[in-house]
Amino acid sequence: MDFVNVIQFVVPALVFLIFIVPLWLFLHYRSKTREQSALTEEERAELESLAIAAQRMGQRIETLEAILDADTPEWRNRLASDR
Repeated sequence: MDFVNVIQFVVPALVFLIFIVPLWLFLHYRSKTREQSALTEEERAELESLAIAAQRMGQRIETLEAILDADTPEWRNRLASDR
């Protein structure tokens, strides 16, 4: 191979390695990150149902605490002293 043939191969290879490959890798991993961070419809529905269940549980806890406050006003102090 003479010098001209080497230059004709090396210059495009360097351009490819310096510019194309890093851009390609950046765009590839950026798209992978976006795919992983997006919720599917099934996951979104499950998340909403869990949020509703958590709200109901919070309301139940508040109701139970109100009942305990009415029946046994010192229950919080006894609970803290048991720890």
